[in-house]
Amino acid sequence: MNYMSKTLKEIHEDLVKGNITSDDLIQESLKKSHELQEKCNAFVTILDNAKGVKITDNILSGIPYGIKDNYSTKGILSTGSSNTLKDYVPFFTATAIENLEKAGAVAVNKTVMDEFGMGGTGTTGHTGIVRNPWDTSRMCAGSSAGSACAVAAGVYPYATGSDTGDSIRKPAAYCGIVGYKPTYGMISRYGLFPFASSLDHCGVLSRCVEDAAIVVDNMKGIDKNDMTSWDSSKIHLHDSLNGQVKGKKLCYIKEICNIENYPNASAELKKHLENFQATITKCRDLGMEVEEVSIDQKLLNALASVYVVISCAEATSNMSNLTGIIFGPRAEGKNYIDMMKNYRTEGFSPLIKRRFVIGSYVLQAQNKNRYFFNAQRVRRLLVDEWKKLYEKYDAVILPVGSGPAKHLDGSLDILDENTQVLEEHLQVGNFGGFPSITIPNGFVDNLPVGVNITGNCYDDANVLNIAYALESVMDYKNQIAKEVK
Repeated sequence: MNYMSKTLKEIHEDLVKGNITSDDLIQESLKKSHELQEKCNAFVTILDNAKGVKITDNILSGIPYGIKDNYSTKGILSTGSSNTLKDYVPFFTATAIENLEKAGAVAVNKTVMDEFGMGGTGTTGHTGIVRNPWDTSRMCAGSSAGSACAVAAGVYPYATGSDTGDSIRKPAAYCGIVGYKPTYGMISRYGLFPFASSLDHCGVLSRCVEDAAIVVDNMKGIDKNDMTSWDSSKIHLHDSLNGQVKGKKLCYIKEICNIENYPNASAELKKHLENFQATITKCRDLGMEVEEVSIDQKLLNALASVYVVISCAEATSNMSNLTGIIFGPRAEGKNYIDMMKNYRTEGFSPLIKRRFVIGSYVLQAQNKNRYFFNAQRVRRLLVDEWKKLYEKYDAVILPVGSGPAKHLDGSLDILDENTQVLEEHLQVGNFGGFPSITIPNGFVDNLPVGVNITGNCYDDANVLNIAYALESVMDYKNQIAKEVK
């Protein structure tokens, strides 16, 4: 029996009935981990010594899962997929992971990511690129590439991820699964390697909305070690899933969704937007109202630039502690300055170094107002635009990206010159700290594509319930990747 392809509730029921043991599940998951590693390179570390635990009333108890490698795990290699931390074994565990351990969840591997979360391709990790289980010539997106790959391939029902720009939600779309980023601070970031602190979110990748709700119910909670966390004890995501959405109001943005805005649209993009319109029809069939709204194109066009400036500036500051002196493999040098210089020059990938250069430049005294402060001002304008929408609508629904997973070599991808906003709009969810979930909504050329639902802060239960209802009228719940190439 293939238990890892089941939902959490189904597996828990089998455990309670004695049809399977926790040790049996772990062995199945480990076997699948090694098989997937050979095919897709999804893991930094596979925990072959993982052991089963006692089964309790908690649905997560005894069930395997994966941890993105930027979560600190005591006594377990935690590299952030970077050569600068290739041998780093932490002395403490991230709060979110501790909460899962208390629930009885069993980690069986640490998943590959883009180095320190800086990237959207899953190709910059120090252990190599992550391949999409649907088509190994294509990427999983990033940075939570390994987690998305493993969940889609049926290694386990869920894995943790982190999301600074779209790093949970776009890999979910590319891999045909669910990716959920809760409201900022619902899950403690203590023990998550910081990338851009005002944008970083912890979250989960799963194969159905219900499983995402169950997992985040167990991950979340106020934490004295994270001053941005807040008390969500009165929010019960799983219990709130009832599928009753009649009368809910959604909107989508004309400038992003109208095919007329893409004069050189590829066949993939056209089919993707057709899929989106079919999804809008399903929303209306469920009794929801869906309206088209308009946002200033100039403001939307600034999205990507704002993200680059703010995220690079914060990353430069956050990662100034990576010197090779405090931790990490020390570099050679005549003195400590040379040692730090060589450590950072030799240890970081070109992408990371480029982002640090940008971050340092925009934070220089003579540049700060022109770039960093202006980016913060535009961030506020974008968030205010979305906040205005939430005064009237329960959520914004939009397609994820410009189609299915991109080719790893890029040679066959033909993108319209106007697709940047379509590719980058999920970053608004990080700018505003909004709860945001991606679910699969069909296929283009036999590859999965996704749709995203984003709502107002603290309205996670409503956002998840809309996604839950929509998932119920589509055929993509709990799907396992089937290689098409």
